[in-house]
Amino acid sequence: MRIELKKGRHAAELDTMGGELVSFRDETGTEYIWDGDPRYWTGRNPNLFPVVGSLADGKVSVNGRICEMGRHGFARRSEFSVAERGEDYAVLELRDFPQTLAQYPFPFVLRVRHQLTGSGFYTQFEVSNPGREELLFCVGGHTGINCPLRPGERFEDYRLVFDQVEDAQSIVPSDKGLMSPRREHILNHTDTIALDHATFDRLDTVIFQGLRSRTVTLRHKEGGRGVRMDFSQFPMIAFWTMANANAPYLCLEPWHGCAAVEGESGEFADKPHVIHLAPGEEKVLKYTVELVP
Repeated sequence: MRIELKKGRHAAELDTMGGELVSFRDETGTEYIWDGDPRYWTGRNPNLFPVVGSLADGKVSVNGRICEMGRHGFARRSEFSVAERGEDYAVLELRDFPQTLAQYPFPFVLRVRHQLTGSGFYTQFEVSNPGREELLFCVGGHTGINCPLRPGERFEDYRLVFDQVEDAQSIVPSDKGLMSPRREHILNHTDTIALDHATFDRLDTVIFQGLRSRTVTLRHKEGGRGVRMDFSQFPMIAFWTMANANAPYLCLEPWHGCAAVEGESGEFADKPHVIHLAPGEEKVLKYTVELVP
C-alpha cells in the first residue's frame, strides 16, 4: 500500500512493503529518491534489519542455533502495517511472525517513523523487545538519492562534503561483501570526496566508522544544491552505487552494524556495533535528510 505525505510544498510517498519512504519531491517537483530502475538497482530506500550487510556464508550463530538470512535482513522484503498516520508523517510497524522466527529467533517490534520537516524528512527506527530474553539486532538506512538531480548534470559534478576535516580510511569489502582487513585512504586531511564512478567500480562501497563528522552533504560542485544527512546517532556511514554501471544515484547509508568481518567468530553477539536490548527495553535511532538549496 502507498501512503502520501505532505508538508507545505513538499510531498513524499511511503510503501508499506519494506516500510520505505520511496519518494520525496520539493516545491519544484524535483524528485530526490531513486526510482528503482531495474537497469541499475531495483531498490530505493530499504530499511536494514536485523542485520546490515552480508553474513558469512549467509549464516550466523544465535545462542547455539545456526540462523540463515539474506543480505541486509528481511525487513526490506516484509509487509509493514500502519501503526500511526498523519498528514506529514506515518509510523509503519513490523512484528515477528513465523517466517521471521525461522530466520531470527527473537520476538521484536520494529516501528519506522517517516516524518516530513520544514526542510526535508527524517526516518526513525524504534525497536522494542517484547520477549523474555535479550534481543540482538543491527539496523541501518540505505537511502538512494538521485545523482545527478537535474537534467544536464553528471554524477561527477557532485561532491560529498563532511562537516569536519577527516583523516580516515575506507574499509574495503571483500568479493563476498564481507569486511576485509584492507583499507584505502579516501579522506586524507580533507572534508571532501569528489565523486567518480571509478571509485565505486574499484571498491564497490565506501565505508567509514568513527568519523568526527556528524553530517555529510551530497551537493553539486557549483552552487552547492543537494542534500545533507545527519548520521550522528550511527557509528558507521557508507556510500554505494552499482559498480560498472554508471548508475545515476548514490546511496547514503547510516549503519549501526555492518557485514560479517573476515575471520569473525560467527556469533551474532560478537558482530560489530550489534545492539543488545533487554526485555521490555526500546532503542530509538534517527537520521535526517534536509535539502540544501
